[in-house]
Amino acid sequence: MRPHSLDTRRRFLRAIALAVFVVAFVPPTGAGQGAVPADLSDREYWALIEQLSEPEGSFVSNSGSPDNLLSNESTVSVMAAAAAERVKPGGVYLGVGPEQNFTYIAAMRPRMAFVTDIRRGNLHLHLLYKALFEMSPDRQNFVSRLFSRTRPDGLSGSLTASRLLNAYLAATPVTETVFHSNLAAVTDHLTKTRRLPLAAADRSGIEYVYRQFYRFGPAIDYVSSTRGTSGSAGSYARIQSTVDARGVERTYLAGDEAFEYVKSLQHRNLIIPVVGDFAGPKALRAIGGYVRSRGATIGAFYVSNVEGYLKRNDVWTSFCANVASMPIDAESVFIRPTGRAGTLDPMVAETSGCK
Repeated sequence: MRPHSLDTRRRFLRAIALAVFVVAFVPPTGAGQGAVPADLSDREYWALIEQLSEPEGSFVSNSGSPDNLLSNESTVSVMAAAAAERVKPGGVYLGVGPEQNFTYIAAMRPRMAFVTDIRRGNLHLHLLYKALFEMSPDRQNFVSRLFSRTRPDGLSGSLTASRLLNAYLAATPVTETVFHSNLAAVTDHLTKTRRLPLAAADRSGIEYVYRQFYRFGPAIDYVSSTRGTSGSAGSYARIQSTVDARGVERTYLAGDEAFEYVKSLQHRNLIIPVVGDFAGPKALRAIGGYVRSRGATIGAFYVSNVEGYLKRNDVWTSFCANVASMPIDAESVFIRPTGRAGTLDPMVAETSGCK
């Protein structure tokens, strides 16, 4: 064989070897081992919810609200700004409760997110949100669908969250017939487009949540569904209009970029609602096992005020041990929106004594 023929063959073999290497290290798009997935199929998404979840429990807040359809935290923009500066993007986010999670996700840009709550009603809430994110081309359409309000004329993409929500506070509610049409579209999207095998109780739970948003509109507050009233103090509109220490809105409805990031994760089935007790035997440990098996870490864990209830119920040690079992590092933080500003606290330091 002539020298130039040998060189040609060697280059050819090197090219094949490089091609095999590249193909072998393409991150999996499903739930395979070794990497956080770029997306999940609908079947993988639902299977993961079922595999990670525990039987539902009950919880009633200090205010007497059992459903927690929205947050009541006025520091969400402040906390989001702090988390964006401290938490590296590209990790895994863990949270609890309703819509404030979207604001933290938009601020920190994780590759994947899990939202765990002891109430299955929170799963219904997040399935509703999932459908509305995926069905809505922009923020304006999303808010219109969420509250079943007629879209006002003249809404542009540059609107702040404050102007956007105030516009819908004054918007006309749709008729009952149109609401049922909206509900049917949500159900069809989840069960036919996404092919999620929702039980009758889950469909009923989604309808309950959606009706409360229709009933009260953007004026809905933390206890509207139980007390039958709504107001401006702590309303959805006001929470979404909060600002950080520099006077900048940081909520997920504050701009198109934040909204689109959350929408993208929803579209790829990467915001996973999980039914689970923080101090329970399965959910948090199962999430931790899933994340560890993909070589990732929990970058941030938004705990709201749940820790206070865990301590009151003498199950703090179990919660602490659950967190200690997770893949966390020196940069992983608890997001605690308590007090006037809230805190970001190192998870490793606080769980190092747990077993």
